[in-house]
Amino acid sequence: MIVLGIETSCDDTGIALLEEKEGRFEILSNIISSQAKLHTNYGGVYPSLAKREHQKNLPIAFKKALKEAGIQQFDLIGVTVGPGLEPCLWQGINFAVDLAKKSKKPIVPVNHIEAHILTSFIDKDFQFLVSNPEKLFPAVCLVVSGGHTELILMEAIGSYKLLGKTRDDAAGECFDKTARILGLGYPGGPAIAELANAGKSKLVKTEGIKLPRPMIHQKNYDFSFAGLKTAVLYDFRSRSEKERKGKKYIRAMCSEIQQAIIDVLVKKTIKAAGEFGAMSIILAGGVASNQELRRQIREKIKSQMPGVVFLVPPKELCNDNGTMIALTAFFHRKTATKDLQSIKANAKLKL
Repeated sequence: MIVLGIETSCDDTGIALLEEKEGRFEILSNIISSQAKLHTNYGGVYPSLAKREHQKNLPIAFKKALKEAGIQQFDLIGVTVGPGLEPCLWQGINFAVDLAKKSKKPIVPVNHIEAHILTSFIDKDFQFLVSNPEKLFPAVCLVVSGGHTELILMEAIGSYKLLGKTRDDAAGECFDKTARILGLGYPGGPAIAELANAGKSKLVKTEGIKLPRPMIHQKNYDFSFAGLKTAVLYDFRSRSEKERKGKKYIRAMCSEIQQAIIDVLVKKTIKAAGEFGAMSIILAGGVASNQELRRQIREKIKSQMPGVVFLVPPKELCNDNGTMIALTAFFHRKTATKDLQSIKANAKLKL
């Protein structure tokens, strides 16, 4: 089976073709048209601009995906219907509906959050998942991106329970906003990670920076990163003009920002995994590409929860992409519909 995946929930236009054969997946093509540079001046995603870019990029990305895959036919269409920016979601839906009419193929409406989670299985044998679910489930899933920070209990594919979420800024949003304070531009996560890894902990001590770890000791599984952003702003304003622009201070602050976010994410994830008897921990979403976050979760699992499986997507599939939509559509292929009018955007769609 060959599945076409269409992703337009935010500012990345994703088109992919994924083939499933005897329980294994092969990515035939994965085209991503990023708008990051266009939104730099806004310090974040500007919805009306993102919508226009999706409209322009979708047919181009589709043609590239077909050419790269070396095919012209597919069996199923998956498209993101939410959560996300509604104007952007509609661009992908309208494009998918038009393709469905022309190709006479059914559509699977896909939940963006579930797609991020399931992408962790892309390198795994699907037959293993089917025949040995007890080795992976229940799973605790940490989904971290620019718009989402959620802890989810996964009992099986399609069975989810929200344990906690951010009460204000998402982790990725915190990276973006603090990067803007430091003058590092957008997107902030990669810029902070690069400087943090260059700065190391000794610079943090030298500069005397100590940021809060919001809600880290609370018994619930919710998150809050707005206060961390504010703490960065106050510290930045307290410094002299020369110090603010100094490489030593910027690297030290980046190190502390990254570690503060990681400390909260890791502690709550490990705690949830213990409480719910998780057989696996899944890390997904754009922030999952952060190498230090991946390393520290892996180390905590190794030292505190030996035997628990750690699943994380390949770094190139952590950000929004069409492959994750195609994969999720395959898992939910029995829900495919030709009732095209029933497919609607839902910006606040829940798992």
